[in-house]
Amino acid sequence: MTDATDVLSPLDEAGVSALVEEGLAAVAAARDLPALKEVRLAYTGDASALARAGRGIGSLDRADRPAAGKLLGAARGRLNAALAERQDVLEARAEAQMLATEAVDVTIPTARTIPGARHPLDVLVDEVSDFFTSMGWAIAEGPELEHEWFNFDALNFDADHPARQMQDTFYVDGASVGGEPGATANLVLRTHTSPVQARVMLADRPPIYVACPGKVFRSDELDATHTPVFHQVEGLAIDTDLSMAHLKGVLDHFARAMFGSEARTRLRPSFFPFTEPSAEMDLWFPQKKGGPGWIEWGGCGMVNPNVLTACGIDPEVYTGFAFGMGLERTLMLRHGIADMHDIVEGDIRFSQQFGTTGKGI
Repeated sequence: MTDATDVLSPLDEAGVSALVEEGLAAVAAARDLPALKEVRLAYTGDASALARAGRGIGSLDRADRPAAGKLLGAARGRLNAALAERQDVLEARAEAQMLATEAVDVTIPTARTIPGARHPLDVLVDEVSDFFTSMGWAIAEGPELEHEWFNFDALNFDADHPARQMQDTFYVDGASVGGEPGATANLVLRTHTSPVQARVMLADRPPIYVACPGKVFRSDELDATHTPVFHQVEGLAIDTDLSMAHLKGVLDHFARAMFGSEARTRLRPSFFPFTEPSAEMDLWFPQKKGGPGWIEWGGCGMVNPNVLTACGIDPEVYTGFAFGMGLERTLMLRHGIADMHDIVEGDIRFSQQFGTTGKGI
């Protein structure tokens, strides 16, 4: 190729012819499209010898300009024709190579059925139930449409407690259950599974050891961490001489079953109407984002004597403890799920990653 420092004369027929032959040889030697692009720039680009020679035509005598233009035009035409022909060849070769490497063998057997999967939340409910059953506890269920007395009054909620307000609780219109329009039905969608505990205490005599998993309802907007319909598990133990020490032991045992051998719990003083004393329960979580640390998991405490009395149990003879936590939160912590939408929106791809065991295929 002509040195970039040499300026080819637009009247140098021998030089132009030699440059064209050199360019044609370079075109023929290009093995792929990127190499051909480099050849095109070298021999026909703005910095090429032909382009510089063309810019020199203006400095020639008027009589010499037609001959120079004809010479350079013919040279440029030969090069462009060769470049176009070579590009067609290389493009066809590249397409054939792509088809060969990306071919699909339609005779290979494929999986004709997609493996089934269980929703990990259902699996977790079963796992929690199995855990408490293994300790000798009973599993109890109750109605999701509950009477106010079981949801609030039996659990020592005052008449003006904020949880009774309509912005927190779904109330049932009396007309929908056969009453007069605007009448109060005294029915709610249960806000926790504690009403099941009240029903158990009314139906059975101590000692009572029962876990109550189930669906509950709150007036929350669906976002990354909240949903108006979610699941809880609550535990209740009623016996003689039970203490916070027994409660702490059960919580630590449950935490290790859910999160591994390093998990443990701590209790912080709090207030709930149905327990006294009451505590917020924190979980030591080794997989916490940003490093191991404590994270809130649920609430607990000793059953309030008023609750025992309302359910026909003598608080002078029996004591008890209770606790509860959200199962969606437990699932999100265990598997690093960042958005509640993934759990509730029903996309089968979400369940498939957990397989039938809830822990992955």
